[in-house]
Amino acid sequence: MTSRERILAALNHRQPDRVPIDLSGHRSSGISAMAYARLRRHLELPDRPIRVYDPVQQLAIVDEDVLERFQVDTIELGRAFALDDKWWREWVLPDGTPCLMPSWASPERDGDDWILRSQSGRILARMPAGCLYFEQTHYPFAERDDLEHVPEAMGESMWTAVASPPGPEIAGEDGMERFAAGARQLRASTNRAIIGLFGGNLLELGQFLYRNDGFFLLLAGDPHRAHAFLDRAVEIHLANLERFLAAVGEHIDIILFGDDLGMQNGPQVSPKMYREFFFPREQVLWRRVKELADVKIMLHCCGGVYELLPGLIEAGLDAINPVQISCRGMDPTVLKREFGDRLTFWGGGCDTRDLLSHGTPAQIREHVAELMQTWSPGGGYVFQQVHNIQADVPPENVVAMFDAVIGYAP
Repeated sequence: MTSRERILAALNHRQPDRVPIDLSGHRSSGISAMAYARLRRHLELPDRPIRVYDPVQQLAIVDEDVLERFQVDTIELGRAFALDDKWWREWVLPDGTPCLMPSWASPERDGDDWILRSQSGRILARMPAGCLYFEQTHYPFAERDDLEHVPEAMGESMWTAVASPPGPEIAGEDGMERFAAGARQLRASTNRAIIGLFGGNLLELGQFLYRNDGFFLLLAGDPHRAHAFLDRAVEIHLANLERFLAAVGEHIDIILFGDDLGMQNGPQVSPKMYREFFFPREQVLWRRVKELADVKIMLHCCGGVYELLPGLIEAGLDAINPVQISCRGMDPTVLKREFGDRLTFWGGGCDTRDLLSHGTPAQIREHVAELMQTWSPGGGYVFQQVHNIQADVPPENVVAMFDAVIGYAP
């Protein structure tokens, strides 16, 4: 099988020739730039500039030699863009490693802190000395909302304003033409499955704008206003979805939505609240996807979401990641038995909360092999560690993890 055929077989619940592998196919299956620099040295690969495509999480663009080494079957649509040097600016990672940041979203110094600004100049996020990631500091609707200006508010919130590639390459009147051309060129250059990052967040968008506590208070205390906000969000998402899929729908295999509905101890909202506020709107968005393009729908959704999975499947979801197996209710055996014929589990292949950072290579190999015995039979599974490979992960553990998948034979 080609990589694309392998991924699509898994998504269609057919047994592929081997376990499909994702690394950096989206912004929650990647690797910290600091860990990536150490990994390249460990693998004795040639020196190359470390390019950080996600300034907030400081994730590296994974080069072709590493993708080949780990037999990766996916690629993110953004890899078709920001190919020229003009899009990159020199920076230094928190551990002193030189890197390149997107020129349109480069951090600035503010005393001992690093900051990220919006296009208007507002400080959106800070990374104090000694920290490894940026944290959001400005919430546009924290004091008072304005449903007539939600798009403008999205431009003043860290997660929606700090863009990864393609970034400004698709701005302007002919931006969608450039978007389509880049996607077409990528499709012609690779047999990997292409993932198009869309977003379409609902719960998280409320949290990005109102702040977590503010949006929970809105949902519980003023449901009429919460519905009005979410209706406006869907209106915006649908308009963006039309443009997105018109440009790249024929060139991608998977469209990725995002909404972290879970926490370590279960869902952020009750199944009843999920059904009232989020299920019908997901259904509208995901039905429109299927009307516009022949693509699979994947949701990035962290945390324990066992109780919400029936609704997500009913709404039209094809795959979920990162399958956070350390959370309550996310037992792989139970998930595979109850939902494996209707939902592709994209992740859950190695615990990143504890084991990947602190375990031995031997422990990791054993852990991954056991999980593959649960996840892989019958298709419906793509390997990914639980969320990104963090900055403190030893390179030998990364190698042990992927080699365990490559070497797995049922």
